[in-house]
Amino acid sequence: MRGRDVLICGAGIAGPTLAYWLARHGFRPTVVERATGVRSSGNPVDVHGPATEAARSMGILGRLRDAATHAPALAFVTPSGGRIGPMRLGRPRGDDVEVPRADLASVLIEAAHDGTEFLFGDSVTGLHADSSGVDAVFAHAAPRRFDVVVGADGLHSTVRALAFGPETNFAKPLGLYIATMSLGRPADDPGTVLMYNQPGRSLTVHPVRGTAGAGFIFRGPPMPSSDYRGIDVQQRIVLDAYTGHRWAVPELPDLEGQVGAARDLYFDAVSRVRMPCWSRGRITLLGDAASCVSLFGDGSSMAMLGAVTLAEALAGSPGDPAVALRRYESRHRKVVGSRQLGYPLAAALLVPSTRAGLAGRNLAARMFPR
Repeated sequence: MRGRDVLICGAGIAGPTLAYWLARHGFRPTVVERATGVRSSGNPVDVHGPATEAARSMGILGRLRDAATHAPALAFVTPSGGRIGPMRLGRPRGDDVEVPRADLASVLIEAAHDGTEFLFGDSVTGLHADSSGVDAVFAHAAPRRFDVVVGADGLHSTVRALAFGPETNFAKPLGLYIATMSLGRPADDPGTVLMYNQPGRSLTVHPVRGTAGAGFIFRGPPMPSSDYRGIDVQQRIVLDAYTGHRWAVPELPDLEGQVGAARDLYFDAVSRVRMPCWSRGRITLLGDAASCVSLFGDGSSMAMLGAVTLAEALAGSPGDPAVALRRYESRHRKVVGSRQLGYPLAAALLVPSTRAGLAGRNLAARMFPR
């Protein structure tokens, strides 16, 4: 079968989902991932709406339910220690689930394993495309030729840099940063996500499943990703933002020591990726590599939905990738465009920048449905 070899860069959420569906459409997907295995860090994410139906079709919805966080409520903690809530703000309903991101990736990789070649601990270093295919050069594996290459490798996409140009041309840091880590013990409240705030900063304790996770979202000057590489640098950025304030959080009695000892810290800037087109010849982008900005945990659902859309488009035009990629982009841009518009509201809700804004948020939150 000609036109069936597809290289997918990135084994997060979008990549394994795409590999699963491509294999079932008769393609031969290869997934290359820089990490040596499934990463253990990352915040809980929602699988909802069409993504839930995709999970059901893949036969993994039961496993996702087993891995669900089972934390349906969110409460804001006031400076005096009182609570506003709990609220059902954005929590999954019906068959929708909230799952730790690492667990979702693990389930998707296992589902895609039959029919997919995985190359962990490797990365693409060069892409040379012509009218009939793409020659891929790897850091470790021998060079190979593919019919289509998909960059599902996140905000800091290597495929995007190789095929379209530097990250700075497309990704705009928005002056907001996110860090997450495991606290290594159960949360005091196993059924409620607790959010503590100072102006320009939030600290969230998420019960997850028996082992609490801490989430930090804070405002700061925009900076390029080259300025926060390495876990030691990232820990220092978080501590500089948080240790100047009083945080009466029972699960974090020693904030400085706990952050400094966290080797599973996930850290990144919230950025908006905007591109005039997602495809160049036989190379295309998927998930955060193509478009991102989500503070409500639905980026993973969008990645899964985009993967299904791309697989269907390629299956519909296996001999003409250009037509398939245009169809994929036309359909999926309409879905993700509305998600990017919600960023200002999400930022104002989660991280009010002033004391007046924080007081206004709390006043409004008292009127949310319980």
